[in-house]
Amino acid sequence: MKKRILACILFAAIVLSACGSRENLSQKDQLHKDDGQETEISLWTFPVGNWGNLTAVSGLIASFHMEYPQIHVNVECLDYNSGDKKIQEAVLSGSAPDIVFEGPERLVAGWGDQGLLVDLSDLWDSQAAAGIYENVKKACRHRNGDYYEYPVCMTAHCMAINYDLFKEAGALKYIDEETHTWTTKDFIKAVQALNAYGCKRAGVIYCKNQSGDQGTRALVNNLYGGAFTDEAHSRYTADSRENKKALKLLRELEGIEFAPELASADEIALFCSGETAMAFCWNASIEVAQTVSRPELDFDIFPMTFPTNEGEPDLQGGIWGFGIFDNGDEARAEAAKTFVRYMTQNDDSYKRAVLASSFWPVRDMQEIYENDELMMEYSGFRQYMGNYYQVTPGWAAAREGWWKMLQKIGNGEDIDAAVHEFSVQANAGAEET
Repeated sequence: MKKRILACILFAAIVLSACGSRENLSQKDQLHKDDGQETEISLWTFPVGNWGNLTAVSGLIASFHMEYPQIHVNVECLDYNSGDKKIQEAVLSGSAPDIVFEGPERLVAGWGDQGLLVDLSDLWDSQAAAGIYENVKKACRHRNGDYYEYPVCMTAHCMAINYDLFKEAGALKYIDEETHTWTTKDFIKAVQALNAYGCKRAGVIYCKNQSGDQGTRALVNNLYGGAFTDEAHSRYTADSRENKKALKLLRELEGIEFAPELASADEIALFCSGETAMAFCWNASIEVAQTVSRPELDFDIFPMTFPTNEGEPDLQGGIWGFGIFDNGDEARAEAAKTFVRYMTQNDDSYKRAVLASSFWPVRDMQEIYENDELMMEYSGFRQYMGNYYQVTPGWAAAREGWWKMLQKIGNGEDIDAAVHEFSVQANAGAEET
């Protein structure tokens, strides 16, 4: 497990061939190839794997420029600290990007809900789109019926344990190594074993801000079968007996510590330095990045699903793809669709796009990572991807309320009262949206 990654994953978009197939062209795409009229469009990408690396993205679109020399794509890489503000300012100034690479919570529940994006329903009328997993398809479709995202890649976020430390503490017997699953009872026993061994900080509930909050939500929801929203994505359901029972367990369990001063990056750093036995914010891309950036990392990382009281785990997923802003220019919108279609429905370029993300395709293409031990190990987690509730109205306010609620609990406030206050505020925000 140590050093089991292929570092070339990080640079796949740069070194892969720029040749591309000429198949799967729509009639409008063919017109773009033949009309000789030049169109300039912009692509702004959030840092999803190497989609946040300008050199890598430029390598990805090189084959598109060869295929469509009349369409010039200008690339700008965003970060999550300033990206939203930058796009908001661009929209207000009438200079929004043509294409944005991100997830449904921004594209569908955010800009799409505000009426700022182009309906991409015509892109879904293809053989490639027919193979997209149903839960991904649902997340890309707005409640008004329009599709505001065409997806590229996905993941199911998980947690990880320090395999060596678990072994030394006699805690490996509490996990199923074959399925990477465990029960809530065994999670409790494992923490107790680690604590008895001397690991007084087995895991931390980080809540300085919203970064990595998918981990803390999944942990709380899975422990006793709770949920964050209803299935219809109409209201927030954190104020349930199951979720409050989970929060009480975490605050009372010796070895688990609420840490209002820590963000997810701090939790990951503590885990990779061996100071904690588990990380609740984890996925394959994090392991790739941490293994490359930390040559001193000297223990085996073993990915795990979140512990469940009964049944299969319900993991929060990540979905990323393209949305197109409606800039009032039909030629630019069609050129943007040509780019999206090329990147997602041409198998060769689609594989390169997925590899650049370090995540998985949104349709069945298992061979992409067949020679990569680490990625194949994580591939099984996709089967546990649950309800993609990030498209619930009022999502931004609910995310903020979640980590602030955890801070209150960590600071000793009454759990029932803190959860109730969060639920009232989150659902008020959902009704206003």
